[in-house]
Amino acid sequence: MEAVGLHRKGEIDLQQIIDHLKTHPAYPDSGALACFIGVVRGDAAHDSDSKVTHLEYEAYADVALKRMEEIRADIKTHPGVVEVAIHHVIDSLRVGEPSIFVVVLGKHRQEVFPALSETVERVKKEVPIWKKEFTSKETYWVSTESTHN
Repeated sequence: MEAVGLHRKGEIDLQQIIDHLKTHPAYPDSGALACFIGVVRGDAAHDSDSKVTHLEYEAYADVALKRMEEIRADIKTHPGVVEVAIHHVIDSLRVGEPSIFVVVLGKHRQEVFPALSETVERVKKEVPIWKKEFTSKETYWVSTESTHN
């Protein structure tokens, strides 16, 4: 398994990522594994009276994977961070389904939580992945400034 990836629904899950990180040579000396799973929310991004039926994610795959790898490599330079995994689902997703998995392996909890948060924020801002929101009233592309997985 690669440390970063774009996947169809059902191709990846948190347990697969954790199992892969357990094979890292530094895993026995690591004391923290922090995980973030972004899930599809039922509230519409710009209409509080409208409910989301589903989202469709699209990506510029080559650039997205390259950018995710660059973010991963940068976060790994943070003190105490051992490994970072970033996996995003590019598909049609219903409310409650996972869209992104970010996992940080590190020496201590004080080091993995900030690295986890920074990774998620950077992926949302820097990686060319877009989502189209389908609601009970309308369909529209959601800008990166207003998305929060």
